[in-house]
Formats: sequence, structure tokens, C-alpha cells
Amino acid sequence: MSTARNSASRRAAAVVGAAAAIVLTGCGTDPATALQVAAEAERVLEERTGVPSTVSCPGELAAEAGAELRCVLTPEGEPQEYGVTVTVTAVDGDVLELDVQVDDEPTG
Repeated sequence: MSTARNSASRRAAAVVGAAAAIVLTGCGTDPATALQVAAEAERVLEERTGVPSTVSCPGELAAEAGAELRCVLTPEGEPQEYGVTVTVTAVDGDVLELDVQVDDEPTG
């Protein structure tokens, strides 16, 4: 693996406290879908690190402060995966404010 690519992976995994928001299309009490959560996590992580990544989430995220969802991040061009915790920090009508935390070490 090249040093530049290895460095990019570390940058993707080093993101701490990236803020994001999801606008829900339905009622503010409806959960965010797995696709909504993954897309917003991908957007904010790429914005913060400059490294495109794929995020996949196993289910919905409840529209309530403190709700968490564990997802998986794969930096573009890398075989390693990292755990990601997405936490709802606030709910304002139909907008979920999120905190996106990437694990320090790859999974497995």
C-alpha cells in the first residue's frame, strides 16, 4: 500500500465529532432511513477528510436525542473497514442533528 493511500485511510479514520444533519421528509418522529444516515455520513466525512468513502448502515435511526446507530465505513480504494457511530444530538422539527464518530482502528 502506498504511503499516500495509507495516510488517506488514517485521515478517514481519525475524524472525530463531525457534525451532520438530516432533513426528514415525514413527521419529525419518523426515523431516518439507513440510506439517509449513510449518505449524510459519507458527505460529512468526505468534507472533513477529503477522502471519499462508502458508509453502510444496517437500519433506521430513531428521531430522538441520544439515539445511536453503528455503521461501517470503507475508504475508497481500501480493503479495510472502520466502525462508525452516528448519534442524534438534537431534533428540531423534521431535522436531525448528528454526530459522526469513526473508530480509531479498522475492524477485524
